[in-house]
Amino acid sequence: MEIKSTEVSVENPARKKAIRFIIFLGCTSLFADMTYEGARSVNGPFLQTLGASGTVVGIVAGFGELVGYGLRLFSGYLSDRSHKYWTILLTGYIFNLLSVPLLAWAGYWQVAVLLMIAERAGKAIRNPTRDAMLSHASKETGRGWGFGLHEFMDQLGATVGPLLVSAVLFYRHDNYRNAYLLLLIPALCALSVLLAAKKLYPRPQDLEIKTVHLEQAETFTSTGFILYTIAAMCLATGYADYPLIAYHFKQQALLKDVWIPVLYAAAMLSEAFSALLIGRLYDRIGAFTLLGATVLSMFFAPLVFLANAQWAIAGMILWGLGMGAQGSILKAIVAGMVAPEKRATAFGLFDTFYGVAWFAGSAYMGYLYDHSLINLVVFSMNMQLLSIIVLGIYIRKNKTTRK
Repeated sequence: MEIKSTEVSVENPARKKAIRFIIFLGCTSLFADMTYEGARSVNGPFLQTLGASGTVVGIVAGFGELVGYGLRLFSGYLSDRSHKYWTILLTGYIFNLLSVPLLAWAGYWQVAVLLMIAERAGKAIRNPTRDAMLSHASKETGRGWGFGLHEFMDQLGATVGPLLVSAVLFYRHDNYRNAYLLLLIPALCALSVLLAAKKLYPRPQDLEIKTVHLEQAETFTSTGFILYTIAAMCLATGYADYPLIAYHFKQQALLKDVWIPVLYAAAMLSEAFSALLIGRLYDRIGAFTLLGATVLSMFFAPLVFLANAQWAIAGMILWGLGMGAQGSILKAIVAGMVAPEKRATAFGLFDTFYGVAWFAGSAYMGYLYDHSLINLVVFSMNMQLLSIIVLGIYIRKNKTTRK
């Protein structure tokens, strides 16, 4: 008996159109990440030059992330209610990107802090709408591959941005203002690509061919959505942020200062390629891919915090693998759960809980770092193990997540 492939042909016009739209959004994210990730790699030292204390830097970083996730619930809901997807997306990108070059004229740390918070708020405004648009296009390409391709391009920008800033600081003798001004170029490139996408694809929701499903979509109060969100929160709580890892490398003299941002760029590159590969695997075997990636990445903590420099580098590769999975599959699964007209709200709600858990976990691991590295590693691995258990329960209860 002949078995026919269920994959959509590459020649399918709808699929080709969807791929082009994903590439447009991917290019926007590439230039956007060059802008704000380049800035974030030096925001701490820049605030120090303006007279800010270490406490201020820590509070700004944490509060910025909280704002960057907390506002997504409201922006996603507003997007679904108003249907002004492009207006909300463009507004978010303008705040997100143009706040960065304005830092070149920040003569006081208080002004710089406001601009840094505005950058995070802009990202919060745009992300749920952008992810909802991606979910429409990725229905034709395979959601894992679609979100994975976007994350791949996104992380290429996150790799190039810090390296570009490092080069400016090296050749211009630590002139942060020149570095911020240079980031205006990728910011304008991102906005230009986004405007072109708006002109070519005024209604991204039309990229998703409507189909009739025998099974009901999940709701925000369903057991499936709640279980999955709890699994993601456990994962976020136990995942160390790079500033803490970089602090450890410097504190323990594992790496010279010049190599710490380079290792971050390498981790971003690992994240980029793993997102593409893991996203493709997700389209073939479903949520088991996220389960496997989490099992592997949970071992980054002992390698990074308890081992020597060589093993710490290996740990960062695993860290990038986990980040790639979180950047692609987490969103792909949410996209497959919720009806199209509710997706921006779903992404906003999911991101808010995920971000709060990330912030709480990062703060607690920072406290543990000052008292016991072993306790930090145990906490990190236990939270990720708990995530694996809850995710396994979710997969077992939801057959639609499995092939």
